[in-house]
Order: sequence, then structure tokens, then C-alpha cells
Amino acid sequence: VKVFEMVGGGTGATERQLKMFKVPYRSVHVHPSGHAGYYPGTSMLHLKVLFDPTTGRILGAQSTGFDGVDKRLDVLAAAIRNGSTVFDLEEYELAYAPPFGSAKDPINMVGFVASNTIRGDLRLWYAEDYPANTEGARIIDVRTPAEYAAGHVDGAVNVDVESPDFAEQLATLDKAGTYAVYCHSGRRSAMATDQMAQAGFTNVYNLSGGIGDLQAAGAQIVTS
Repeated sequence: VKVFEMVGGGTGATERQLKMFKVPYRSVHVHPSGHAGYYPGTSMLHLKVLFDPTTGRILGAQSTGFDGVDKRLDVLAAAIRNGSTVFDLEEYELAYAPPFGSAKDPINMVGFVASNTIRGDLRLWYAEDYPANTEGARIIDVRTPAEYAAGHVDGAVNVDVESPDFAEQLATLDKAGTYAVYCHSGRRSAMATDQMAQAGFTNVYNLSGGIGDLQAAGAQIVTS
């Protein structure tokens, strides 16, 4: 469907349908640009993919944005029809030029994130389960101080993953604690959770989709 300049659509099963029929599933949310960010005329593309938590078989997908939505849904519709998995999405080679895509297409990005959750390399927390899923956890915002000041989750602590002293800041945290980490879209928080795991933290979770998903779910955002 097209609403003025925005496009939205879906393919396969929805989350509501999977819950209704008690089908096990897992979901990932990514928010890349519709095409290469340095080429004019793009904006954020929102892509949610549902898949089997054991085999990785793709069960459904929804997307909204301004450019490239139909292209990604076509790829995912064919993948579902063929019984493909999120592991396959990692390897897809799709048409590329800066006006039309990125070197790592949003389809590849979904494959990377989803496959990493099955492999156990990435543990996610979800905006729709907030705040219950953060009880007893320390919420860490790994964006820049300026981004944090402009708006952050109430109670979150700012530890900038791109700061040269990120490792030193981690050293002040209890490695046995539980941490719910987030950033703008999930990319920097994935970097942070990787580094935290390598540093010996054992209970670290990355927010699927980033702070925008939390805002959409009604989380309280404060400024400082």
C-alpha cells in the first residue's frame, strides 16, 4: 500500500497469526536506509522478519519506508515460497548501485542479525515487552552524549561505545550484572554487546530495532 510518499507491506504470516496458531517464532527488527546513505534521496527503511527459532526458516515479514520496500518484500516473498532460511539471507547477492541499495543490503542485514540470534552470538530484548523485560537489569545507552542528552530511556546510563575510553567505562560495571543495551537502530548496541561479552559480561541483551521501537511502544523518553 502507498500512503502519499510512504510505502508499507507484508508477506507471509504476521506475529498475531503465529501466536494464534501457537507456532514458535523469533523476530528481528532492522532500520537501514533504503539505499546507500551517502546518495541523496533515501530515508530509514523499517523491516521486521519472523523466523523459526531453531531452523531459521522464514515465516513472515513486514516493511515500511519510502524507497525499496517492494524490492525487499519481493525477495522475502520468494524466500518464504522456497522454504529459505535466515542463513540463506546472509549469502544473497542482490542488485547493487548506490541509488538502489547498499553493499550490504537490508536483506543481508536481517540475515546477519537473525542468524546470530540462533547461533547464540546475539541475545535480544524487545520493545513490546518493556518495561517488564528490564526489571533487575541496568539499561545502557551506547550512543553519543549528544544523542543521549536529546532523548533517552528513563533510568538509562550513557556509555558511548565509540568513545576511546569505552573499555575503561566497562571496567566500572559489574560483570555479573544483567544489562539491557540500546542505541539508535541496533548496530552500535550490537558492537557494544560483542565487546562486553569479550570482556567477560555474561548477561547482556541488545534491543532489537533501537530506541525508535521503544518510543513506538510507549516507553518514557527523557532529556538531560
